[in-house]
Amino acid sequence: MRELISSLEAEWRRYKTLGEGAIQQVRDDELGRDSGGNSVAVIVWHVAGNLKSRFTDFLTTDGEKPWRHRESEFDDRSKITRAELLEKWNSGWNVLLKTLETLSDEDLMRSVSIRGVECRVHDALHRSVAHTSYHVGQIVILAKGFRGSEWKSLSIPKGKSEQYNQNPDPARERPSKA
Repeated sequence: MRELISSLEAEWRRYKTLGEGAIQQVRDDELGRDSGGNSVAVIVWHVAGNLKSRFTDFLTTDGEKPWRHRESEFDDRSKITRAELLEKWNSGWNVLLKTLETLSDEDLMRSVSIRGVECRVHDALHRSVAHTSYHVGQIVILAKGFRGSEWKSLSIPKGKSEQYNQNPDPARERPSKA
């Protein structure tokens, strides 16, 4: 059975879609722009690095892989191309989604370790979806700041809640596996 795993996967896919919608609105010259914190590109490198590390051999090896160099994820990426950014973004998501396909709800009570600390699979999954959503939110804030009044809403636009509530879109709430 995959009811709970599928629910978590749908939530990750929702954040993937949200992040991609924000990234689409960022101009190429803004991808690596440092606005007093991390750039969109730095956040993408960090999310991808985290997802690859955590979900490569998820059930059998520690989630913090010896080959991951977390500090380098925060290096300057001001010269990054959109193609490089999207390749990095997808590399992390592909590892996550491939691993989720192999999991069943029965795996949720198994143990995994992250940085040597044992935890249940369900705890590791919730921790990771929260971490991912936190950083996708940062991408959205940066993109929205870059676009200003030209921003195209990724959720229910301001002033449109009542209209949306009259005809909610289930696909918006739970994206498919497309």
